[in-house]
Amino acid sequence: MSPLFPALAGDLPATADRPALRFGAHSLTYGQLAAAAGALAGRIRGADRVAVWATPTLETAVAVVAALLAGVPAVPLNPKSGESELGHIVKDSAPELILTTPGSDLPSTLDQLTRIDVDVHAPGENPPPTDLAPGHPALVVYTSGTTGPPKGAVIPRRAIAATLDALADAWQWTGDDVLVHALPLFHVHGLILGTLGPLRRGGSVRHLGRFDTAGVARELTEGATMLFGVPTMYHRLAEALPGEPALAAALGGARLLVSGSAALPVHDHERITAATGRRVIERYGMTETLMNTSVRADGEPRAGTVGVPLPGVELRLVEEDGTPVAAYDGETVGEIQVRGPNLFTEYLNRPDATAAAFTADGWFRTGDMAVRDPDGYVRIVGRKATDLIKSGGYKIGAGEIENALLEHPAVREAAVTGEPDDDLGERIVAWVVPGEQPHDTLAAELTRHVADRLAPHKRPRTVRFLGSLPRNDMGKIMKRALKDAHEDVAGHG
Repeated sequence: MSPLFPALAGDLPATADRPALRFGAHSLTYGQLAAAAGALAGRIRGADRVAVWATPTLETAVAVVAALLAGVPAVPLNPKSGESELGHIVKDSAPELILTTPGSDLPSTLDQLTRIDVDVHAPGENPPPTDLAPGHPALVVYTSGTTGPPKGAVIPRRAIAATLDALADAWQWTGDDVLVHALPLFHVHGLILGTLGPLRRGGSVRHLGRFDTAGVARELTEGATMLFGVPTMYHRLAEALPGEPALAAALGGARLLVSGSAALPVHDHERITAATGRRVIERYGMTETLMNTSVRADGEPRAGTVGVPLPGVELRLVEEDGTPVAAYDGETVGEIQVRGPNLFTEYLNRPDATAAAFTADGWFRTGDMAVRDPDGYVRIVGRKATDLIKSGGYKIGAGEIENALLEHPAVREAAVTGEPDDDLGERIVAWVVPGEQPHDTLAAELTRHVADRLAPHKRPRTVRFLGSLPRNDMGKIMKRALKDAHEDVAGHG
């Protein structure tokens, strides 16, 4: 197949001196990146698999690019992973080498791997093109492991190329764009979209290292055109906007603001638009599928939706028995299934799990529940396992109730789950982080608030107040952990 990075292969004109990567004060041009990655590719070529200690550094980006140039599958490792999780990933993926930043202190779990310190200033030449099939494995990215040990999703080269090219079409993404973000590099969002995406276009990325509103304002003011973030980041931006006119001006001048990895509450959409005149667009994907849908840059930025299927992606909603839903009417809930070149090929060493993930005719079962409007826009209502609540004969998505709760001025954060109920089957439970000490009648007030905005059967039957909601590295609420907090909170039945 054609090279993943035409600018590094010399297929794009006059790119050698163009900025490619910047992490804090450290940067590389395309010429420097080609030299460093080419030199490292020569050292690792022939290995079956390599691990990458995925800190937010130039070294991580160079290591992954080198592995892709060499045709060696890379396994990004989360530096915050616990010893047992790291041990499982290393045993399962069996990398020969660990690529890391010089001087980094690696855990003893990785002692059996041969260590290579990445030299981002190594001299070298543009690596010779590697003739690899589109299905050749590029990355092995491990899932979060919420229902068991993490599984390694094998991402082929065609999936990376197909997703990044489809996003270029949807977002009008070119080599003139400069992307700023502060996402971790062991997930699809920060690594494939946020790092490999700009490099495939011949553009550049500026990584903040750690997210802060001042850094976002600075980079957007100094030439960055695009911002990628997760809802937690956009929530912090929305909170800061009233007191930071420079931030509002910077966001208002961006070409594209993109949120992903979880749903962005409608309330934060509206606050950002009111302050900046810009709308945040959302997209939908997962480790196994890369990107499936997005609001297009030239389309309607409809808050609360993840847009339409990307070019090349087939998407359908199905009932519990696997039959397609009767109508795309914006109300009927079904499980999302997708098919296309963006899909992973297998779960490493898990043929049983791979077979269970696909239908007989090749559709991937995402486990995500959604409704679809007649014009094709998709709105995610939650995960099948944790966010679909069957109450009183209705199928209810937690997401729309969470958005309704967040519209109440006393609510800072909200999550919704279902709990067994003898009468209803499941009752709706709201977990709320209040903006101030909740008064005695707030729970009942929130219940009425939801019933007024949605429908009476969607109102919470129980409201529980918390000081904070448990979240993972990407800002997603860990709903299974909420059950553990049950005994420690005040409630209203």
